[in-house]
Order: sequence, then structure tokens, then C-alpha cells
Amino acid sequence: MIKEILYTGLGGAILLKERVEEEIEKLQEKGKLSKEDADAFIEKLKTRGEEEEEKIKTQIKEALKEVIDEMGLATKADIEALKEK
Repeated sequence: MIKEILYTGLGGAILLKERVEEEIEKLQEKGKLSKEDADAFIEKLKTRGEEEEEKIKTQIKEALKEVIDEMGLATKADIEALKEK
């Protein structure tokens, strides 16, 4: 289920990226946006996307930890602590 959600999100992101690039090219062709402004805009979007990706990864990890705790599953740390005893 989580894989499907991630794949759906990635697919949407790729589609959005392609559409944004197409629109930027159209604006450049019409002379409404310079190459430098387009490059800066794309770089800003890329940076923001990477930041959002990190936030999502963190949220997924936290959610998984909660599920593991609720289910009472042993973690690597739990198993290592038992091995040490």
C-alpha cells in the first residue's frame, strides 16, 4: 500500500514537472519569460521539491514507527538489546 502511494506521488510529480517545463517553454517562445528567469524558476522549484521530499520521508518514517509501536513489533534496537543480555 505504501509503495502504491509513493509511486502515485512520483508519477504525479513527474507529470507536473513535464507540464511546468512545457508552460515555461511556451512563455519563453512568446518572449514573456527570459531564459535566465526560467532557469531560476526551475531551480527554485527543484529545491522546494527536494525539501518537500525530505519532509514527506520524515513523516512516513514517523508514521511507520507509530504503526510498529502500536502493533508491538520488535525493532532492530529491541533485538540487539536482547542479544546483549
